[in-house]
Amino acid sequence: MTAESVHESTRPMPAVPADGSAPGPHGTRLLSGWFTTGRAADLTDHLDRYGPLPLDRARRGHASPLINAVEEAGLTGRGGAAFPTARKLQAVADGRGAAVVVANAMESEPASAKDATLLELAPHLVLDGIALAARAVGAREAHLCVARTRQHQVHELHAALAERERRRVDPLPVRLHELPHHYVSSEESALVRWLNGGDARPLSTPPRPFEKGVGKRPTLIDNVETLAHLALIARYGPAWYREAGTPDAPGTTLVTLGGAVRHPGVYEAPMGAPIGRLLAHGGGPSEPLSAVLVGGFFGSWLPAEQALPTPFTKQDLAALGAGPGAGVLVALPQRACGLAETASVLAFLARNGAQQCGPCRFGLPAVAEDFAALAFGRLDPDGLRRLERRVGLLAGRGACRHPDGASRFAATALRTFAADVERHLHHGPCPAVHHEPVLHVPTGSVPGPDEWR
Repeated sequence: MTAESVHESTRPMPAVPADGSAPGPHGTRLLSGWFTTGRAADLTDHLDRYGPLPLDRARRGHASPLINAVEEAGLTGRGGAAFPTARKLQAVADGRGAAVVVANAMESEPASAKDATLLELAPHLVLDGIALAARAVGAREAHLCVARTRQHQVHELHAALAERERRRVDPLPVRLHELPHHYVSSEESALVRWLNGGDARPLSTPPRPFEKGVGKRPTLIDNVETLAHLALIARYGPAWYREAGTPDAPGTTLVTLGGAVRHPGVYEAPMGAPIGRLLAHGGGPSEPLSAVLVGGFFGSWLPAEQALPTPFTKQDLAALGAGPGAGVLVALPQRACGLAETASVLAFLARNGAQQCGPCRFGLPAVAEDFAALAFGRLDPDGLRRLERRVGLLAGRGACRHPDGASRFAATALRTFAADVERHLHHGPCPAVHHEPVLHVPTGSVPGPDEWR
């Protein structure tokens, strides 16, 4: 199966059918419509290719046919946790009271572009998925959350929703919401809090949203890529879905390739492919690599020789202390300084916490400061032990998972770049700290109280 880049600057000609046939195991799936026509799908294109919504209502006392199909397909979430989607659907369907569906398109991970690409090129697959999920769980409300900074995306989605309303495609209207664009604002409890009239900052849990979410009702929150896969499963079935990927990790996934690859961009590829093969879809490494960042800023650094043969699955990566996260792979060249790259990201994470607990307000800034001293200056004699202790204290102590992700990111950097740590400690910063960074880290200050609304 091939994977095709849909990066704005790199859109090679794909090897997919040009006859408008349904997506199959040897072509792209989520993005097959774009590669057939070479343009983003409007509603007419979408309906011509996929037909009307296959709406099946569950009989009283019976599970939804769609939930059963999703379970058989083995679909897992594409937002970061890779949780079984059917279990989330069933938990909300079994809840007390009218359910709510929330589609998460916030994509606050700076290294990811997959959700924005999907919404640009195949918005109606996502909107189909929202409608189908709402029917499956018995929802009476459906919401789509996007970052208000992406006004072009907001405009295009309003147009797509208006087109569907005019043609009476959806059994339930979808409300589009523009939320503050902060790193933690894409966390599911932050969406619930904002939709309930509060700040776009995470809540302490429990209860989880599937128990008491929007309006204290059972709430399904799914990433937009997950919902698009669901829309295809509803049409083509679980056996078709499993024709791609591996038995334990079926289907395809969108990945954002960055760093030292010849053609950075968003690609669709089979689940379970080795990371080296995924990088090859982007033309392969453009120069020798030292490491690969897997999962994004909340992800893990892995040595290149360890990462490249590892299948891109939750199970295989977990054995290395990593996970697919937001579907991000950044190839770090040997000429770059992994410690400097990590220090910049940690400074960003320290600025972009919710500032609701000690680990965010004090612990993470302290870790970022020590890491910057390690990368860019001379750390004091006890600094490394202090840094390792502080990194260990971050995890599991925050009001949300932000400190946990930062702790994992820092800990894997200390492990993967251990030889560089020793050189920096004894000889000062390496010349590579002055090179242009590989990771594009947003600048900015700590959000003020009014910036969360």
